Amino acid sequence: MSHDIVSLRFSAEGGRKMLEKTYITLLGTIHYWIHMIDTDIATLVFLPGLTADHRLFEKQIEYFQGKYNVFVWDAPAHAASWPFQFDFDLFDKVKWLNGIFKQENITRPVIVGQSMGGYVGQTYAELYPENLKGFVSIDSAPLQRKYVTGMELWLLKRMEPVYFYYPWKSLLKSGTNGVAVSEYGRKLMYEIMMVYDGDKKRYSQIAGHGFKILANAMEANLPYEIKCPALLICGEQDHAGSCIRYNKAWHKNTGIPLEWIKGAGHNSNTDKPEIVNRLIERVVKQIQ
Repeated sequence: MSHDIVSLRFSAEGGRKMLEKTYITLLGTIHYWIHMIDTDIATLVFLPGLTADHRLFEKQIEYFQGKYNVFVWDAPAHAASWPFQFDFDLFDKVKWLNGIFKQENITRPVIVGQSMGGYVGQTYAELYPENLKGFVSIDSAPLQRKYVTGMELWLLKRMEPVYFYYPWKSLLKSGTNGVAVSEYGRKLMYEIMMVYDGDKKRYSQIAGHGFKILANAMEANLPYEIKCPALLICGEQDHAGSCIRYNKAWHKNTGIPLEWIKGAGHNSNTDKPEIVNRLIERVVKQIQ
């Protein structure tokens, strides 16, 4: 169930309007932004990474709005999608996302997921393979169990106290300079992180819960097979976790094309938006 709450100007759309809407769940309310041209054409579904919000894709929204349908959300418990109970997993998130698709009559979704958003996209491919028309992973990694070690899974389940006891100034530095190399990308992530300034407990909960449900989805040991046109994108300077190693293995084992982005870090869509936008469009044109 949802309702329109306000029509507003998305921060970087050159005056074009995105409609902000809500989707109400038993655990909380999800906020999302959408602009539909025609339900018969592709809808680019932008899913931000862990602790990031809809602004992460402002350069993509600016480029694609008017060409295709566009959608972006604040994931459950993130930014505007708060308050929200942390009693959900990746599969719940995907079911809610699909509920929004049904409500908005989104029939040709192309999921573009950055980092955690890429894991959500793979989970969607597992639950609704016939619905997904395209998939673009931006600085994410494969969700299959075989790619990670037991120690990595153990650590993923225990990250909340690490974030909570880490000094906020250090978190700000790692969450900005550590994920982006461009001035624009770092400034944007600083603004996004400042949503949680003074509430490190909430930030730690979001991060810790996100890593935990990621580990649980990996331990489910499901195929998470991508059966639609797909593309892997990874910044050459992505030093978040082991994304570079994971993407090399993902490409080798599946044959999904892999594009390396020079001069880009973990948020390659903010570091090199023009290049990433062209690559996304290449995937969309395969299904039109």
